[in-house]
Amino acid sequence: MGLKVALSGKGGVGKTTLAALIARALARRGMRVIAVDADPVANLGAALGVPEDRLPRPIAGMRELILDRTGAAPGSFGGFFKMNPQVEDIPERFSVRQDGVTLLVMGSVEKGGGGCVCPESVLLKSLVQHLVLEREDAVVMDMEAGIEHLGRATARAVDLLVAVVDPGARSHFAARRIAELAADIGIVRVAAIGNRTSAPEEEEALRRALPGFAFLGFYPADGNVAAADRRGAVAYPDLSACPGQLWGIVDGLLGLRAEGPAPPKGPGGRTG
Repeated sequence: MGLKVALSGKGGVGKTTLAALIARALARRGMRVIAVDADPVANLGAALGVPEDRLPRPIAGMRELILDRTGAAPGSFGGFFKMNPQVEDIPERFSVRQDGVTLLVMGSVEKGGGGCVCPESVLLKSLVQHLVLEREDAVVMDMEAGIEHLGRATARAVDLLVAVVDPGARSHFAARRIAELAADIGIVRVAAIGNRTSAPEEEEALRRALPGFAFLGFYPADGNVAAADRRGAVAYPDLSACPGQLWGIVDGLLGLRAEGPAPPKGPGGRTG
């Protein structure tokens, strides 16, 4: 099975850019890669360089597909619908390929009452379960600061949940919350990537702020990434020009998958 990794973090921390760079780098390593945009603010396609007119439709917004696969219309609450819908053909039918990466866009689910046990939510969770448990592709999931698309059925099959953090204190709080949510559904491998660090002192400060996290690496403050973001362009069309720290992070992820080491410690030094 290929590497299965989910990236999460506070909005604006650079998570989507890193998810796109990691997905493209894994493809350059010769892996078949599916990049999953599971953030309600869907920007992963732009970060991968997919033109706006080629972006795939969000699965959660495909009313006819949801009705066909679950037997109920989107937004239905409390009725009867299939809890194990067919999803095997969705990755090929509703995706686009860019730079060796297959992109799927999940879309957001409108929650009702105390939560959403609704047809669209069931379809999305079934699709993630299929990608993680049954596909041989590498899967890179760009999550929001929560983990709504990851259910208990897939939690232990995810190789790693990565909290992307920057030197800002609010991103540290989000990382600790992400680890708590992960523990609630049984994800035992949680690590961090430091982003936009400009000096060893900032890297050390991040380690002190999150003492229970294993850090996969630190991606530097990168003017090229910021400039590409302002232009709405892909960062590093020639990926070989990207800072070497990216390749160190990717090698760490591949080493984790190949060697199967003990889970990185969670917050407070626990190993889960």
